[in-house]
Amino acid sequence: MECTVKIFKALSNNARLEILSSLLAEGPLCVNALVNRLNVSQPAVSQHLKILENAGLVKGNKIGYRVHYSLVPENLAECSSFLKKLSGEVK
Repeated sequence: MECTVKIFKALSNNARLEILSSLLAEGPLCVNALVNRLNVSQPAVSQHLKILENAGLVKGNKIGYRVHYSLVPENLAECSSFLKKLSGEVK
């Protein structure tokens, strides 16, 4: 349950939701690409990515000098499953 709480806390911010939707739509992206897409400062994007990474929603993969962030689909699926249980969709 603690992991689920951490995930929902990470999802409770508009900027983090935008980052996740950008990653969903585009695939792995570096911080600079997210800064350009979201019109948010680089430190702010880095801070949001740290929170998402700590919640297990994204992972970083270093390629050269840059870290490319991508989704962790298993943890998103776990979140979705939890919501389905709450709604009574899954027994």
